[in-house]
Amino acid sequence: MYTSINQANDAVIARIKAASPHWLDVKPAASVIPELREGRVLLHAGPPIRWQEMTGPMRGACLGACLFEGWADDEAHALQLLEQGEVAFVPCHHVRAVGPMGGITSASMPVIVVRDAVHGNEAYCNLNEGIGKVMRFGAYGPDVQTRLRWMRDTLAPVLSDALSTFEEGLDLSALMAQAITMGDEFHQRNIAASALLMRTLAPRIAGQERDKTQTGEVLEFLSVTDHFFINLAMAYCKAAMDAAAEIKAGSVVTAMTRNGQMFGIRVSGLGDRWFTAPVNTPQGLFFTGYSQADANPDIGDSAITETYGIGGAAMIAAPGVTRFVGAGGMEAAQETSEEMGEIYLQHNPLLQIPSWNFQGACLGLDIRRVVETGITPIINTGIAHKEAGIGQVGAGTVRAPLACFEQALEALAQAMNIQAA
Repeated sequence: MYTSINQANDAVIARIKAASPHWLDVKPAASVIPELREGRVLLHAGPPIRWQEMTGPMRGACLGACLFEGWADDEAHALQLLEQGEVAFVPCHHVRAVGPMGGITSASMPVIVVRDAVHGNEAYCNLNEGIGKVMRFGAYGPDVQTRLRWMRDTLAPVLSDALSTFEEGLDLSALMAQAITMGDEFHQRNIAASALLMRTLAPRIAGQERDKTQTGEVLEFLSVTDHFFINLAMAYCKAAMDAAAEIKAGSVVTAMTRNGQMFGIRVSGLGDRWFTAPVNTPQGLFFTGYSQADANPDIGDSAITETYGIGGAAMIAAPGVTRFVGAGGMEAAQETSEEMGEIYLQHNPLLQIPSWNFQGACLGLDIRRVVETGITPIINTGIAHKEAGIGQVGAGTVRAPLACFEQALEALAQAMNIQAA
């Protein structure tokens, strides 16, 4: 069908550009993900992993999910279920979903439902809990459980009702195009997009005929949760990249993800196959009382943002973030994005960055360019404590390992019957 890799890549990128993900609803995960409907099943971030291989934050989130679902009465019972293999694990990416950090998602947790209005495919992501001691970073105590129940019983229904007032859902592309001009790169900084979202939803939430205490709680939560939009950005990028992956050719990366042990990528011309290599550990700034020695190795599906071309690749859009993640100032932000521009094929006309002379964000991460240059994607990320139950301890940046790109390129050459010179 395609006469060259370049032609195939053009087709892949055309589908990414054409994608128009809309936020349709918030629903219980099991209602949209059939794999969660029977037995004890948890979704997790990254390529496939077993309980025995999981690092602290993912283990802590698994304990929390077992308690949340009522599978266990206490921590000891939950641990027993997990140790005895009574809980099955499925990567989020295998069921059209993504999850930040540990990515643990269970049947009754509410998920964002995003649909690409052009290509028709859906993508899912759980809701953002806020920061600090939260389940995605491995915390699972009583305060975490209380918040999760409130999100299920109050936040999700209120958001669902608000979204039902939009005829075709909420157009996220227009909102993101505005937010990137206001200093967001959609991974480490989402304050502008979250504020724009709040502005859009607040009148529809306030107008609901329900208990005013509930609507007040939701509005307050949205007003102080600066990272609320990251989960929407992740679902947006997942929907766009899944649409692109329908082109079964080319060398464009369609997924990047980490499970705390392995970093995995998928490539357009190689279908659903994972190419993995050991993760690196994020470097950055830490909350008071914590240090690099406390950092968990790289984890989470949120690198779907860098797969799409935002996040670390769009650091120039959010120079305010560079100091926070320990990456320097404005010059460092520009250098980072310029370097990333060497491994992406095009720029995204939808997401124009004023501080980059209105050049679009990067688009089309090419495994050939990564291997040829030796430049690996840089990822903006939160840093979890390596022990379960503690939560977030900092934020920083991390590099993808080169080895998975090398493996993928060798596999693509084999698939195309290209012999090494």
